[in-house]
Amino acid sequence: MTPTLFFLPGAGADPAYWRPLAELLPADWEKVHFGWPGLGHQPPDPAVNGIDDLVAMVEARLGDKPVDLLAQSMGGAVAMAVTLRNPTRIRRLVLTVTAGGLDVPALGGSNWRENYRREYPDAAAWITEQRPDHTEELPSVTQPTLLIWGDADPISPLAVGRRLESLLPNATLRIVPGGDHGFVESRPGEIAPWILRHLS
Repeated sequence: MTPTLFFLPGAGADPAYWRPLAELLPADWEKVHFGWPGLGHQPPDPAVNGIDDLVAMVEARLGDKPVDLLAQSMGGAVAMAVTLRNPTRIRRLVLTVTAGGLDVPALGGSNWRENYRREYPDAAAWITEQRPDHTEELPSVTQPTLLIWGDADPISPLAVGRRLESLLPNATLRIVPGGDHGFVESRPGEIAPWILRHLS
Protein backbone atom coordinates (compact mmCIF):
# COMPACT_ATOMS: atom_id res chain seq x y z
CA MET A 1 0.00 0.00 0.00
CA THR A 2 1.44 3.36 -1.05
CA PRO A 3 1.47 6.03 1.66
CA THR A 4 -0.77 9.08 1.72
CA LEU A 5 1.07 12.22 2.80
CA PHE A 6 -0.57 15.30 4.32
CA PHE A 7 1.72 18.36 4.12
CA LEU A 8 1.02 21.01 6.77
CA PRO A 9 2.73 24.42 6.53
CA GLY A 10 3.56 26.77 9.35
CA ALA A 11 1.93 30.13 10.07
CA GLY A 12 3.03 31.35 6.63
CA ALA A 13 0.17 29.09 5.53
CA ASP A 14 1.31 28.63 1.93
CA PRO A 15 0.08 25.31 0.46
CA ALA A 16 3.09 25.37 -1.89
CA TYR A 17 5.61 25.46 0.97
CA TRP A 18 6.27 21.71 0.98
CA ARG A 19 6.09 21.19 -2.80
CA PRO A 20 9.86 21.30 -3.53
CA LEU A 21 10.32 18.51 -1.00
CA ALA A 22 7.23 16.58 -2.10
CA GLU A 23 8.50 16.49 -5.69
CA LEU A 24 11.57 14.58 -4.51
CA LEU A 25 9.43 11.76 -3.08
CA PRO A 26 7.95 8.93 -5.18
CA ALA A 27 5.46 10.10 -7.79
CA ASP A 28 2.97 7.36 -6.96
CA TRP A 29 2.63 8.47 -3.33
CA GLU A 30 -0.58 10.38 -2.71
CA LYS A 31 0.19 13.94 -1.61
CA VAL A 32 -2.26 16.41 -0.07
CA HIS A 33 -1.10 20.01 0.48
CA PHE A 34 -2.89 22.18 3.03
CA GLY A 35 -3.04 25.97 3.27
CA TRP A 36 -4.41 27.80 6.29
CA PRO A 37 -7.28 30.24 5.59
CA GLY A 38 -6.74 33.70 7.01
CA LEU A 39 -3.04 33.23 7.72
CA GLY A 40 -0.05 34.40 5.73
CA HIS A 41 -1.41 35.64 2.41
CA GLN A 42 -4.23 33.07 2.25
CA PRO A 43 -7.80 34.39 1.94
CA PRO A 44 -9.90 34.07 5.09
CA ASP A 45 -12.71 31.61 5.71
CA PRO A 46 -15.42 32.59 8.23
CA ALA A 47 -15.39 28.99 9.50
CA VAL A 48 -11.72 29.18 10.52
CA ASN A 49 -11.16 31.09 13.75
CA GLY A 50 -8.42 29.19 15.53
CA ILE A 51 -6.07 26.22 15.56
CA ASP A 52 -8.94 23.88 16.46
CA ASP A 53 -10.54 24.76 13.13
CA LEU A 54 -7.31 23.91 11.29
CA VAL A 55 -7.30 20.57 13.10
CA ALA A 56 -10.87 20.00 11.92
CA MET A 57 -9.82 20.83 8.33
CA VAL A 58 -7.20 18.09 8.41
CA GLU A 59 -9.52 15.61 10.13
CA ALA A 60 -12.12 16.18 7.41
CA ARG A 61 -9.65 14.87 4.81
CA LEU A 62 -8.82 11.67 6.71
CA GLY A 63 -10.05 8.58 4.92
CA ASP A 64 -10.20 4.85 5.49
CA LYS A 65 -6.45 4.24 5.59
CA PRO A 66 -3.90 5.81 7.96
CA VAL A 67 -1.97 8.80 6.65
CA ASP A 68 1.45 10.33 7.29
CA LEU A 69 1.64 13.91 8.56
CA LEU A 70 4.54 16.17 7.57
CA ALA A 71 4.41 19.45 9.46
CA GLN A 72 6.59 22.55 9.70
CA SER A 73 6.61 25.06 12.56
CA MET A 74 3.04 25.92 13.67
CA GLY A 75 1.77 23.08 11.50
CA GLY A 76 3.32 20.75 14.05
CA ALA A 77 0.82 21.87 16.66
CA VAL A 78 -1.97 20.98 14.23
CA ALA A 79 -0.33 17.63 13.46
CA MET A 80 0.05 16.79 17.14
CA ALA A 81 -3.58 17.62 17.89
CA VAL A 82 -4.78 15.54 14.93
CA THR A 83 -2.63 12.62 16.05
CA LEU A 84 -3.76 12.79 19.68
CA ARG A 85 -7.40 12.86 18.60
CA ASN A 86 -7.08 10.21 15.87
CA PRO A 87 -4.27 7.86 16.92
CA THR A 88 -5.34 4.93 14.73
CA ARG A 89 -5.61 7.12 11.63
CA ILE A 90 -2.05 8.47 11.67
CA ARG A 91 0.75 6.13 10.56
CA ARG A 92 3.94 8.20 10.82
CA LEU A 93 4.99 11.77 11.58
CA VAL A 94 7.65 14.10 10.22
CA LEU A 95 8.01 17.26 12.31
CA THR A 96 10.36 20.09 11.38
CA VAL A 97 11.29 23.10 13.54
CA THR A 98 7.97 22.99 15.36
CA ALA A 99 6.80 23.73 18.88
CA GLY A 100 4.73 20.57 18.77
CA GLY A 101 2.81 21.86 21.75
CA LEU A 102 5.86 22.75 23.88
CA ASP A 103 6.72 26.01 25.64
CA VAL A 104 9.30 27.18 23.09
CA PRO A 105 10.32 30.45 24.82
CA ALA A 106 11.26 28.40 27.91
CA LEU A 107 13.62 26.44 25.66
CA GLY A 108 15.29 29.54 24.24
CA GLY A 109 13.08 30.25 21.23
CA SER A 110 12.78 33.86 20.07
CA ASN A 111 9.45 35.67 19.84
CA TRP A 112 8.37 35.40 16.20
CA ARG A 113 5.05 37.19 16.62
CA GLU A 114 6.15 40.80 16.05
CA ASN A 115 8.01 39.92 12.85
CA TYR A 116 5.04 37.86 11.69
CA ARG A 117 2.68 40.81 12.19
CA ARG A 118 4.96 43.03 10.12
CA GLU A 119 5.23 40.48 7.31
CA TYR A 120 1.55 39.51 7.32
CA PRO A 121 -0.41 42.50 8.63
CA ASP A 122 -3.72 41.10 7.39
CA ALA A 123 -3.37 37.69 9.03
CA ALA A 124 -6.00 36.66 11.55
CA ALA A 125 -5.24 37.92 15.05
CA TRP A 126 -5.70 34.52 16.71
CA ILE A 127 -2.48 33.11 15.23
CA THR A 128 -0.33 35.21 17.57
CA GLU A 129 -2.63 34.73 20.56
CA GLN A 130 -3.14 30.96 20.78
CA ARG A 131 -0.41 28.76 22.31
CA PRO A 132 -1.40 25.09 22.40
CA ASP A 133 0.29 23.03 25.09
CA HIS A 134 0.39 19.25 24.58
CA THR A 135 3.41 18.57 26.80
CA GLU A 136 1.59 16.19 29.14
CA GLU A 137 0.08 14.21 26.26
CA LEU A 138 3.19 13.81 24.10
CA PRO A 139 4.37 10.52 25.69
CA SER A 140 1.17 8.90 24.40
CA VAL A 141 2.13 9.61 20.76
CA THR A 142 3.67 6.28 19.76
CA GLN A 143 3.79 6.74 15.97
CA PRO A 144 7.29 6.56 14.47
CA THR A 145 8.32 10.21 14.36
CA LEU A 146 11.17 11.85 12.46
CA LEU A 147 12.24 15.17 13.96
CA ILE A 148 14.33 17.42 11.69
CA TRP A 149 15.91 20.55 13.14
CA GLY A 150 18.46 23.11 12.05
CA ASP A 151 21.16 24.18 14.47
CA ALA A 152 20.84 27.84 13.45
CA ASP A 153 17.14 28.46 14.00
CA PRO A 154 16.37 31.16 16.58
CA ILE A 155 12.60 30.56 16.39
CA SER A 156 12.62 26.85 17.24
CA PRO A 157 16.14 26.09 18.47
CA LEU A 158 17.67 22.65 18.64
CA ALA A 159 16.75 22.40 22.32
CA VAL A 160 13.10 22.10 21.24
CA GLY A 161 13.86 19.17 18.98
CA ARG A 162 15.85 17.47 21.73
CA ARG A 163 12.99 17.98 24.19
CA LEU A 164 10.48 16.47 21.75
CA GLU A 165 12.83 13.53 21.18
CA SER A 166 12.89 12.92 24.94
CA LEU A 167 9.10 13.07 25.27
CA LEU A 168 8.01 11.11 22.20
CA PRO A 169 8.63 7.38 22.76
CA ASN A 170 9.35 6.53 19.11
CA ALA A 171 11.18 9.61 17.81
CA THR A 172 14.48 10.15 16.02
CA LEU A 173 16.14 13.57 15.69
CA ARG A 174 18.18 14.55 12.61
CA ILE A 175 20.09 17.83 12.45
CA VAL A 176 20.64 20.08 9.42
CA PRO A 177 23.95 21.91 9.92
CA GLY A 178 23.40 25.64 9.57
CA GLY A 179 19.70 25.07 9.03
CA ASP A 180 17.42 28.02 9.80
CA HIS A 181 13.63 28.06 10.17
CA GLY A 182 13.01 27.67 6.43
CA PHE A 183 15.32 24.81 5.43
CA VAL A 184 12.43 22.58 4.34
CA GLU A 185 11.79 24.93 1.44
CA SER A 186 15.36 26.08 0.79
CA ARG A 187 17.27 22.78 1.24
CA PRO A 188 14.81 19.98 0.36
CA GLY A 189 17.44 17.81 -1.32
CA GLU A 190 19.31 17.38 1.95
CA ILE A 191 16.38 16.14 3.97
CA ALA A 192 14.38 14.22 1.35
CA PRO A 193 16.46 11.00 1.76
CA TRP A 194 15.78 10.96 5.51
CA ILE A 195 12.06 11.44 4.93
CA LEU A 196 11.98 8.82 2.19
CA ARG A 197 13.56 6.21 4.47
CA HIS A 198 11.27 7.11 7.35
CA LEU A 199 8.07 6.84 5.32
CA SER A 200 8.96 3.85 3.13
